[in-house]
Order: sequence, then structure tokens, then C-alpha cells
Amino acid sequence: MRVISVRYILLGFLLIALATGCQSAAVHKQQVQDDSTDRVTVGKVQKEIRIGMSGAEVAQVLGSPNIVSTDEERREVWIYDKIATDRAYSESRGGIGVLILGFGGSGGALGGGSASESAGASSTSQRTLTIIIKFDKEGKVRDFAYHTSRF
Repeated sequence: MRVISVRYILLGFLLIALATGCQSAAVHKQQVQDDSTDRVTVGKVQKEIRIGMSGAEVAQVLGSPNIVSTDEERREVWIYDKIATDRAYSESRGGIGVLILGFGGSGGALGGGSASESAGASSTSQRTLTIIIKFDKEGKVRDFAYHTSRF
């Protein structure tokens, strides 16, 4: 009876070691992904930008624009053009060396072995966000639009 219980314990340790040594690419990506709360997002534009806001208020919410120009009536137009590239690479290696002891018979048994597992994945995606804020002659927001894409 004792032989069976020792073998089951060693087998259990082997299975636990192999299972915990590997993480999926999704888990690795979550560990390296930057989810900063101060990023310019569509949600931030929808929630916080309103017609009638001053340029200072817009800058406080979205930061400085990438491009400042004027339209045909010399009214300011601010353009925020954001491009983000997300790259993630994940690699997991797991392995264990095992010493197996066998009891019983006249000489007993001693054996060894090892198991190794390796996995990896990578992904790349890009996001774009373009925001156009149009001001009136008094410097207040008269209109705004945005476009987003992900590929």
C-alpha cells in the first residue's frame, strides 16, 4: 500500500508543477498592458466635451492638441490625432525533474526523468483616434467630432 501512495504523491507533484509553470499569452498581455486612466479615449470625449466649453477647459480634459489651425472664417480648429500600437509577446517555460523511488521486490528500484513544456505567442494591434474640435469667434466649442478605428 505504501508504494502506491508515494507514487500518487509524486505524480500529483508532477502535474501541479507542469500546470503552474505555463501561462497563456492573454495572461502575459494583461501583465504588460498599460491601462492608464489619463489616456484620451472616445468615452472621455463623449462624457466631458460639451458645446460652449472654453479652449482652456478642453485642454484640461484632453491635453494639448496635435494640430491647431483655422477655418475659412479664421476660427480655431483643434485636432487630436492619436495612434497607439499594442505589442505583446509571451513565453512560458515549465519543467520538472523527478526522482522516482520504487519499493518492493528484492532490489528495489531507482529511476529518474524530466518533463519540460514551452509555449509562446505574440500579437500586435493598432488603434487610432482622431478628434476635431471647432471653436467659434469667442473661443468656445461650437462643434466636435471624432473617429476611431482598431486593426
